[in-house]
Amino acid sequence: MISDGGIDDEEKWLAEGIAGLQHNAFYMHRALDSNNLRDALKYSAQMLSELRTSRLSPHKYYELYMRAFDELRKLEMFFKEETKRGCSVIDLYELVQHAGNILPRLYLLCTVGSVYIRSKEAPAKDVLKDLVEMCRGIQHPVRGLFLRSYLSQVSRDKLPDIGSEYEGDADTVIDAVEFVLQNFTEMNKLWVRMQHQGPVREKEKREKERSELRDLVGKNLHVLSQIEGVDLDLYRDTVLPRVLEQIVNCKDEIAQYYLMDCIIQVFPDEYHLQTLETLLGACPQLQPIVDIKTVLSQLMDRLSNYAASSAEVLPEFLQVEAFAKLSNAIGKVIEAQVDMPAFGSIGLYVSLLTFTLRVHPDRLDYVDQVLGACVKKLSGKAKLEDSKGTKQIVALLSAPLEKYNDIGIALKLSNYPRVMDHLDSATNKVMAVVIIQSIMKNNTRISTADKVEALFELIKGLIKDLDGAPVDELDEEDFKEEQNSVARLIHMLHNDDPEEMLKIICSVRKHILSGGPKRLAFTVPPLIFSALKLVRRLQGQDGDLDGEEMSATPKKIFQLLHQTIEALLSVPAPELALRLYLQCAEAANDCDIEPVAYEFFTQAFILYEEEVADSKAQVTAIHLIIGTLQRMNVFGVENRDTLTHKATGYSAKLLKKPDQCRAVYACSHLFWVDDQDGIKDGERVLLCLKRALRIANAAQQMANVTRGSSGPVTLFVEILNKYLYFFEKGNAQVTTAAIQGLVELITTEMQSDTTTQDPSADAFFSSTLRYIQFQKQKGGAMGEKYEPIKV
Repeated sequence: MISDGGIDDEEKWLAEGIAGLQHNAFYMHRALDSNNLRDALKYSAQMLSELRTSRLSPHKYYELYMRAFDELRKLEMFFKEETKRGCSVIDLYELVQHAGNILPRLYLLCTVGSVYIRSKEAPAKDVLKDLVEMCRGIQHPVRGLFLRSYLSQVSRDKLPDIGSEYEGDADTVIDAVEFVLQNFTEMNKLWVRMQHQGPVREKEKREKERSELRDLVGKNLHVLSQIEGVDLDLYRDTVLPRVLEQIVNCKDEIAQYYLMDCIIQVFPDEYHLQTLETLLGACPQLQPIVDIKTVLSQLMDRLSNYAASSAEVLPEFLQVEAFAKLSNAIGKVIEAQVDMPAFGSIGLYVSLLTFTLRVHPDRLDYVDQVLGACVKKLSGKAKLEDSKGTKQIVALLSAPLEKYNDIGIALKLSNYPRVMDHLDSATNKVMAVVIIQSIMKNNTRISTADKVEALFELIKGLIKDLDGAPVDELDEEDFKEEQNSVARLIHMLHNDDPEEMLKIICSVRKHILSGGPKRLAFTVPPLIFSALKLVRRLQGQDGDLDGEEMSATPKKIFQLLHQTIEALLSVPAPELALRLYLQCAEAANDCDIEPVAYEFFTQAFILYEEEVADSKAQVTAIHLIIGTLQRMNVFGVENRDTLTHKATGYSAKLLKKPDQCRAVYACSHLFWVDDQDGIKDGERVLLCLKRALRIANAAQQMANVTRGSSGPVTLFVEILNKYLYFFEKGNAQVTTAAIQGLVELITTEMQSDTTTQDPSADAFFSSTLRYIQFQKQKGGAMGEKYEPIKV
């Protein structure tokens, strides 16, 4: 660690250290070349003395150490050659211990110790035990860590492992494990001690420095995992308990988090599965600020990947009761860490749920148990409003949807809606949209009223304003998108049984009518059309069926529809309500229920009279009324006359003359229906067309008075085409003389100086004349009819 000075000073000190190291290394090489052992030891000790510095940060010290390490490898090669030339390795082992300073002495001792073990003149375990004990002489955290790291590096290929050349009667794998564990324990103590060196104000800097050195400690666990003789029994009985004991007892959050992560990463998955209880038992004993959520998440992620790797390992998970142990451990961790934020505890349940869905996807009781544990944790608390917590709950709720691709399964989970209740209003809506998107994406059909009730309970944030939800902050575009998603959802609710389908419709109606007027314009139309589909399926069924009283009859459904559309008047949305009344009237026509059809038409006319005030809306509405009425064949003479009279009357009262004209000539179709049994009243057709002509003429005169010129002849051409239509349909009242007169009238108007020229009107008239000419040339009966007309 840097005691004083800045970065520039540290660079200078590093340069000085490297220069001193290289200087002594040069003389060491000369001594090695001349086989002068004592000079080589003297200069190597002086070279290693550079590692005694306290002025470098761990990062810079590492650079210096690596330079020394390279030189020590060359020195080790020299020691090997010396032993081959007859030098006693025992004498050499004693000789290096005469170095003046302890740090160089121990580096040299480790180097010679490596050669000593390789020579097999003494049991490997004795040399290793001696080295690991001797290294206790260095208690400075950084210097001690690097010294023991060096010991680990030079000894890792000389451990008495199974199948190793150093295994024998006196040396066993237990000795190898004991050596690594002892070195690990001492290194961790040195690493933890770093945290307490220096003033409090430099705590953050020390944590960063410690983070740079953590791999030195973790490599010991990697070495343990690579020892062939560490089987499951040895790992369970010796390695894991000893490592966990050190982790728990060090009481250092940085060390605990890193080393727990190391255990999970370096040892095999099957070992974790078989020692789950032991590993999890340490978790509640860790410091409260340790990020145990991430540690456990990584453990569960590894185990779930292990389960996914082969179906053969799944029985092992059931045998060791992995889910129960993980669930119990998470509960204990949350209980022990009372200050753990909500997002942390929910994150643990997200990981447990992910594990459950991957390992036990068929156990819905496990899934519901996880959700229930989360509800228990959140109970008694206000709705979550921090972004991290809500994000975790969304992840928790989204996991079953993504796994099963079926909202029906989520609806079976009793705790699913209880978790959603802990979301704030905005996030509740987001989750509701996610649920609807899942239904749409997977084309999921919700087929019972009970499921619909459960589903609408889940998405209630979209259906109505939740308590405490801000009313004025809602973005208009977002609101429209949300309600459109609800509208799409309603079309996914279906059952082939009419009785159950009616229950579904009633359930949806109850929910959407409670949502307030601003939502009705989006949600009522899909409900109406869903009900009309049911009506058409029931067409012809009215009253009893095989002696059983049915609630799903067209009349009863029409009553429900009438009441539902009335709710739109509170929005207000008269134009939409009028359209829906007409749709219902048409359905009643198909069901041959005249009183119902007449009532819906009556309501449409009332809306038109009392609520539709905008002139453009009136034009659209009257054409919709005319078009629907024209298709109706259920009415008797009296009712039909009443409705057609109303339609023609309102057509003639539109504000603008052109609109009046078009509506009136459209009414002509009400008196001539081109069906076998349709009405064919040629005289009243002609009355409508003549009335349209008078209005068109009045419009021309009015334009002439106000602008000094007549308007275009478009209206006359449109009326001419209506004359031609009814002429071809066989209306005897529409004669060739009338058509001829209208053609001449239009020609005269177009040639008038006061008529406004309109290229589109000219083209329209020219096309109409060509059509007449074409019919004449075609011959046959129709050609004969057209023959008298001169164009």
